[in-house]
Amino acid sequence: MTGAAPKFTTLGCRLNAYESEAMREMAEAAGLSDAVIVNTCAVTAEAVRKSQKEIRRLRRENPGATVIVTGCAAQTEPERFAAMGEVDLIIGNTEKMSPETWTDAARGFIGDTERVRVDDIMSVTETAGHLIDGFGRHRAYVQVQNGCDHRCTFCIIPYGRGNSRSVPAGVVVDQIKRLVGRGFNEVVLTGVDLTSWGADLPSTPKLGDLVRRILKLVPDLPRLRISSIDSIEVDEALMEAIATEPRLMPHLHLSLQAGDDLILKRMKRRHLRDDAIRFCEEARRLRPEMTFGADIIAGFPTETDAMFENSLRLVDECSLTWLHVFPFSPRKGTPAARMPQVAGPAIRERAARLRAAGDAAVARHLAEQVGQAHRVLTESADMGRTEQFAEVRFEAPQAEGQIVTAQIRSVDGTRLAA
Repeated sequence: MTGAAPKFTTLGCRLNAYESEAMREMAEAAGLSDAVIVNTCAVTAEAVRKSQKEIRRLRRENPGATVIVTGCAAQTEPERFAAMGEVDLIIGNTEKMSPETWTDAARGFIGDTERVRVDDIMSVTETAGHLIDGFGRHRAYVQVQNGCDHRCTFCIIPYGRGNSRSVPAGVVVDQIKRLVGRGFNEVVLTGVDLTSWGADLPSTPKLGDLVRRILKLVPDLPRLRISSIDSIEVDEALMEAIATEPRLMPHLHLSLQAGDDLILKRMKRRHLRDDAIRFCEEARRLRPEMTFGADIIAGFPTETDAMFENSLRLVDECSLTWLHVFPFSPRKGTPAARMPQVAGPAIRERAARLRAAGDAAVARHLAEQVGQAHRVLTESADMGRTEQFAEVRFEAPQAEGQIVTAQIRSVDGTRLAA
């Protein structure tokens, strides 16, 4: 692959995907070639193993390339990747967002003499200055926050991302204006702990303030979506926006993790099950068409059958639709890894039951849409998504990246047909 443009493989979250595109721009601008970059995930032990498996595969397929590993797993466990003969460079989460890192890599300044460039991420106090003007052809993701100040007992991510820091509202608004000018009809706000946005900025604004400012100052933006949030931290301004702003999409992904109060306490979460139920009821009262996704962990240490049933009931009690189910796996260095573990077969069985409940919830939601008209953002000639993020298959080809009104005729597996 002599002279070839760098290849990127991304594991994990939307924020990683966003950062991979930023790295691609910087690496190409620096003239880096014959390189494979793996942007790793550390959210579970399995995610780290998957990253290692991917690195080995890419080395076999690209024997002459420079293999560069970055991302959260590289930040938290650089020694693990340094021990892999397939890896040439390890770059931390802060370093990967610096143009100088890619210039140095392209010129050969890092390699034999400096194979690992991973600094203390807890010392970082600002977000990366490098912003990209969206990626994809239909929906743009805008990073407004990075890092996390909380220390949930199961989570390694703060040690991969550092403490919470926010992008100033003016910078966010200017970027979204550019995206709208380039033809994007939907923007998604992303971050590691999105509802903590603003806590480190002057006058400590809230996420709702940012949402309302975007909608006011970018009147040509048709659709604004917010990614995963912590419901206990949602502010009054955001609730008001949910109630009054039709351009704010009626779909929220909630970081719930469990539905049992004792497990939530052992997770060091900041909400109780009744808080989650109350939030969902209020959001639905303000916006009846609101749909919810949620992260739920199956088999957290000490979880009994009765505790699990509390989590399972939360699917109905919160009217959850889109579930991300995580079978618990201990992460070395976290308090949960030292707690009494649930047996593997029980974890897998509970995860399967949660996924089945999620599948049933999706089926109910899709069935309710038949006969309705939806505004759909087209992602390809034959596929798009509703405001509630349900996938729609079109019978006739559509122009990509546009918002069209579609009449839902039927359900096609896990998609709507229009």
